[in-house]
Formats: sequence, structure tokens, C-alpha cells
Amino acid sequence: MNRVYTSHMARISNCLETILELEPELEKIEFGKSLLEEFGVLKDFLRRIDTVALNEDDVERVEAATANFLDELRGPLSQSRSGRSGASRLQ
Repeated sequence: MNRVYTSHMARISNCLETILELEPELEKIEFGKSLLEEFGVLKDFLRRIDTVALNEDDVERVEAATANFLDELRGPLSQSRSGRSGASRLQ
């Protein structure tokens, strides 16, 4: 496996894992349940990611989509966390 491919895999995996880590938080927000239905697809993709051919454009699109997704969730998640003390911030 070459270094570029390994880097692409790590970056894509990081994006998917970041999203999947939000699963417990998404269960608490209004539209979270509909998003959680798609998590099975993400989990399956993460399990088979080593079989996918990735290029830099693909990785950049996934990173941009992840950033947009996290940005869209910032408001709803901050509202759900507002009642809890010591809540971690969405990065």
C-alpha cells in the first residue's frame, strides 16, 4: 500500500469516525433519528473502506461534506447540550 493511499484512507476514516461519534448526541435532537438511519450505511462503508479506490478529489469532497455536516449540526447540538454542565464543544 503506498503512502498516498494510506493517507487518503486515514483522512476518510477520520471523517466517518467523527460523524459516527455523534451518534449518542443525535439521538437527543429532533431530526437526529432520521440521520441515525443512515449511520448503518456509514458503518458498512467504514468496514469496507479498504476496498474502495480513493483519489485526492474524493477525499477533499468527503472532508468538505463532513465539515458542512458538522457546521449544520452545531446549532441543534448546542441546544441539546445547553442544559448539561461541562458539555464538550463540537469541533
